[in-house]
Amino acid sequence: MADRLTQLQDCLDQLATQFYASVRYINSRHDFSPVGNEPKASAEDITPDEPQAFAAAQRELARDLVLKEQQIEYLISVLPGISTSEKEQEARLKVLEKELKEAEIERKKAVEEKEKVLERLDAVIMAVKRVQ
Repeated sequence: MADRLTQLQDCLDQLATQFYASVRYINSRHDFSPVGNEPKASAEDITPDEPQAFAAAQRELARDLVLKEQQIEYLISVLPGISTSEKEQEARLKVLEKELKEAEIERKKAVEEKEKVLERLDAVIMAVKRVQ
């Protein structure tokens, strides 16, 4: 599973795609309305949907946009640090920094131990070679 920022970026990308698709649908499927005494306009590249189908599609598109926006709001609300003050975040960073330093010390000890074991192993292999 992706981290929250990646999820948020994906949702924003999806929302932009949904906006584009919605505008494109409305632009390509709307019906013209007469203005005043002018005749009803038309365009060759537009195939209007029936009014009921068009309205239903608009409602569905709007519902999808609202749901995606709610998803984004939720992801923002669960981002780390949103509900904590700057001082609390600084304190948390200090604790994490201390833990990181301790982990680095342990890593260095493990590396030193590995080197010692490798030296002993080399000595054993050399002793076996001499015996043969």
